[in-house]
Order: sequence, then structure tokens, then C-alpha cells
Amino acid sequence: MVILSMSGIKTSISTFRYFKAYGFQCLRNYCHEVLLSVLFFCTASFVCNKASAGVVSPNGRIVVEVQGDTSLAVKYIDGKSVCRAFTIPSLGVAVDGNSESGRWRVAGMKSSRPLHECYTMQTGKRSECVNEGIEYIYACSYGTDGHGRLALRLYDDGIAFRYEIDGLAGSVVYDEFTTYRIPEGVERYIQRFDPSYENFFPKTTSGRESAANSAYPALLRFAPECWALITEAGIERCHAASSLTNRAVPTDYKVTLARNDRAVTGDWVSPWRVIIMGHLDDVVESTLVTDVSRPAENGTDNGWIKPGVVSWIYWAHNHGSRDFMLVKQYIDLACALRLPYALIDAEWDEMSNGGNIDDAIDYAASKGVKLMIWYNSSTAWVNNGAPGPFYRLNKPEDREREFAWLEKKGIAGVKIDFFDGDTQPTMEYCMDLLESAARHNLMVNFHGATIPRGWQRTYPNLMSVEGVYGAEWYNNRPVLTDRAGVHNTTLPFTRNVVGSMDYTPCAFSDSQHPHITTHAHELALTVVFESALQHLADRPESLLAQPEDVRNFFSSLPAAWDDTKLISGYPGKSVVMARRKGDNWWVGVLNGLDVSQEISFNFGFLGVGDYELVSFEDSGSTGAPWRISRRKVSSSSSLSLSALPRGGAVCAVRKVR
Repeated sequence: MVILSMSGIKTSISTFRYFKAYGFQCLRNYCHEVLLSVLFFCTASFVCNKASAGVVSPNGRIVVEVQGDTSLAVKYIDGKSVCRAFTIPSLGVAVDGNSESGRWRVAGMKSSRPLHECYTMQTGKRSECVNEGIEYIYACSYGTDGHGRLALRLYDDGIAFRYEIDGLAGSVVYDEFTTYRIPEGVERYIQRFDPSYENFFPKTTSGRESAANSAYPALLRFAPECWALITEAGIERCHAASSLTNRAVPTDYKVTLARNDRAVTGDWVSPWRVIIMGHLDDVVESTLVTDVSRPAENGTDNGWIKPGVVSWIYWAHNHGSRDFMLVKQYIDLACALRLPYALIDAEWDEMSNGGNIDDAIDYAASKGVKLMIWYNSSTAWVNNGAPGPFYRLNKPEDREREFAWLEKKGIAGVKIDFFDGDTQPTMEYCMDLLESAARHNLMVNFHGATIPRGWQRTYPNLMSVEGVYGAEWYNNRPVLTDRAGVHNTTLPFTRNVVGSMDYTPCAFSDSQHPHITTHAHELALTVVFESALQHLADRPESLLAQPEDVRNFFSSLPAAWDDTKLISGYPGKSVVMARRKGDNWWVGVLNGLDVSQEISFNFGFLGVGDYELVSFEDSGSTGAPWRISRRKVSSSSSLSLSALPRGGAVCAVRKVR
């Protein structure tokens, strides 16, 4: 006999809707969830009775053990090899200035449950995502009479944990004691913390060699096939973002909060501490940052959110948006290449030379090009030569008036720049901007801002974030010229893992300081680097002078993807990245070395059928930057490329039947 409760009927209806939305993929995942639940609950009672017992990811590769009552040990199992990755020797948060409140003790497991959720993304590396794992809740104590919980989630591609305290209204969480103990000798790629997140990720093997204050994400290699990337997700209004500090002990990277002076209004949870783990492709392809983040609350009426490629004036003309005639050139470029967008950058409120901002908007409309418009956040750099416009978005009433004007004018979105670090007021301001922009159907691109921490799921109109040492630095300093090859082949394994990255790629000509990457390398950046608004850095005359096949490549280039596959690569050396949109694939190849490389890969990621490939490769001959060729390929095909020093290639693969 089968008895269905009302809640069971509702669950069945919900499940049917999932099947309708996601098809067989979700049905398969749902059946896997049922099997996982049966296996999980058969062992739950045994595990729950042992506070120190290890808990295991669904695929059995990741194990987390509670050691004593104050620390966690993280292990990775690959075949018969067990890698003791690292420990987390200290847990907890400090409340109301009481440092002892941070020393949490794990009393025992309270509950556990399987997690399964299908969700869609309009931006990023994958359109259909599956959030599947197991959550364990541990009872904890701190101080003399404090009580809280540790929520620990295990996934096939990593772990996430956070702290939870009920009834914390009126208190301020001012510090955190979470510490990652990284043994000396572990290979690491970690950037020095800067509020703009614009630094390199140098390779080191010692905490003594890394900066005393380090930024997320931090990439670590514990064994040949065991990688981990540390970051955070789930920043809410009561939170400051954090960084990592290892001043006291070189091996101990402590989570260090930016300024947070806002009192909690009720029950409280921390951001998620996220550790993506596995082989290098597990790390690169992971959606764990958005998996643990809060879903959007504005339903599915987001047809106005449209990722796309953008013509961008600032790289070649720092003050170009003052000049109406220059702005027209970039609108004409977008029209000629069939790009959906052009960005009018800083100082547009001072536009002259034949027209103003209203004239530019009208001209773009006549060309069928949508505009993005730049604003200074007016929270950090507002003097000593800072560009405007200023103070148009800070007050709610001013922000609503400005965004309503943009909506009326048909503007597609805004780029907002120069934020005041990772403090709680700045995080709240960012969320205010995103929510207000959504009310007026405006997409958002944050610059001079913190890295993505899952907001692209919570706020689908967040299209991209800078938070990267990008191509605009060819304007500022000569250092990128010699380091771009290594840097560009490190970013896919570090910064771009956690979310869209507005690097502003693809420059065939030079800015103030030259680039020595090849044309094919530059073109490949548009595929290897994921950004839902992909800003092209180069001049109109340079882009329009390229062969017709290159111009057509830009016209058909997606900016958000249905799937992403890391085919091969190693930080600082090379990368082969495949991304799919519909039935078609784009493959970007980068050589990060100062010597030539032979790079080979097969097309096993293709589906059944025949495909036509157009490849853009390094020429190798003087005066001929391109070698463009066509061929038929299938899933059994392979390709070998001769990449020049700091070279690369791009393959556009179209399904024909």
C-alpha cells in the first residue's frame, strides 16, 4: 500500500516540473538522488553517533574528519592513493568583541540530509547546474555558554561549511577564526590582497614566500592529481567579505574579515567557506560557488538579460568617452561586427566634439546597438583626478531616478567602478545596486570591485566583475608585456573558476605598453576567459582590418555557455578549454611559455554527428599573423597545433548534421 501525504503530492508536482524543465538529465539526477538517499540513510545512524567519524562525499573521494573537538582534517582519495590535503585547526567566529567566543568546539552531529537541486544560470560556464551533495549539521559550543552549529556540505567536487547562530540580534560578528593549515612544500598560486583584486598569481611552494595578506581564490596542489581552490560564497547584507592572513605562522592562513560594524537583526549564518577539490578539470569546471549561493527571488521573467560581446573604448582612448566622434566609431564597430553592445566609459557626462550623451544614445539606436554606460560608485576614488559622473547612485532616491532615466532611454546596463573594498557597507551597497538595476531591467558589470562570490545566481543581472589584472594594465605599467603569457594561462585555473571575469581581452594592436602575445593567443582569450559581457579591447581600425573569417568569429561568439570542459593544461604553461553553446563548440588554446609548444587534443567532447571546424592558428611566417583553415571533424578526430611562444589557437566547431 502507498500512502501519499499532501506534502508528498506537492513534492511529486515539484518533481514533475523539474522533469519538464530539465528533461532526461534531471530525471537521471533525480533517480541518482533517490539511490543516494537510500544509501545515505542506511548509514546515517551509525555516523551520527560518532562525532569524530569521517564523513564522505557522494563519490567517496573526499573525506572530512572531526579531530578532537576543535578541528577538521580534509583528505582526498584517488584510486588507492590517499592524500592528506590539509587541516582546519581552528573554527568559529568572534562576537561582540569577545575573542574567546571564536574558539568553537564540536559537540557532535545533530542531523544529516542529502542535497539535490537543479537550477539554471543565464551567465557563466554552464547553463544547467546540479547542486548535489550531503549536508551534516554539528552542534557546537563556544565561550562560557554560547551555542551554535557547523553546517558542513560534501560534494563530489569539494566541500563547503559555514557557522550558524540563532538569536544573535543586536550582536556584531567582528572576526573569524577559521584557519587553513597549508604544509610547506605545497605548490600554490595565490595573489597578494588588494581591494581591486588586480594582482598576479605567482607560483610558490612556501607560506613564507606568499604575501602576508592573500586574496581569494587560492589554488593549491597537494599531490599530482589532487588540487584544491579556496574561496568563499554566500555574502549577504550582514557580511563583510574576507581574505587570508598568515602573518603569525606561515603555514596557517586565517580567514580575516574586512570591516563589519553592522549588528545582526536575528538568526545569523556566516558566508560559506568553499574548497573546490579534485583533479584540475574538476576544479575548473566546478559550479560549487553558485551551488551554495542563494537562488534568485525575482522569478524567471529575465528575458531582458542577454549576455553578449561589447565594443570598448577605454583601452585605446582613456578619455575617449568625452569625445562624441570617438564614441561614434565604437558604435560603428559594434554595428559592423554585429555585436549587441557598445560601452560608453568614464567621463561621458563631459562629452563634447559634436554631441553629448543623448546624441550618442540616439546614434546607437539608429545603428541597432544597445549601450552600456559607466558610473563611479563614489565610495572610494572621488578626488585627485578621479573620473565621473559622481554621486548619482549612492542615495536610494538618486539611484532610482538615474536608473529610471536609463531604462527610459533604452540603455542595456551599467558598469560601476571604484568600490571601497570588501567592507560590509560596500557589500550592502553592491546588493542595493543590483536590486535597483533589476527593477529597471539593467544588467550590471562591477569594476574595481571584489571577486564573484555567487551573486550571479542570486542576482542574475550581475553579468561580470573585473577583479583581475587585465588587459587595461597595458595602459598603466609595462609589467604585463613580459608576464602576460604566464598570467593568461594561470587565470583559467584561479580567478575565472569562481565567476565571470571582465579581463577585456583581444588586442591585436598596442596600447601605451606593447603586448608580445600572438594574434591567435589574443583571439583565444575570448573563449578561454568566461565573461557574460565580453569587452573587446582593440581599436576599431585594428579589428576591422582582420580577415573576414576573424570578423565573422566575433559576430557569432557567445558570451555565456551551456557547458565547459577543460581538455588539458597546467597553470602558467598552457590551457585547452572547450565551451559549448547549443550544438556548437569553441575551443581556445593558449601557450603561456616563452618557447614554442606542440599542443594536441582530441574531440571526444563532441556529440554524435559531423562538424565543420574553422581554426585560427599562429602562422609562424613573417608578416602573416594568421593561419586559417577548415576541415571536417567528429568525436573521433584529433588536432595537433604548433603554438608559437606566447601563442595559441581558436577552433570554432559547428555541427552540420
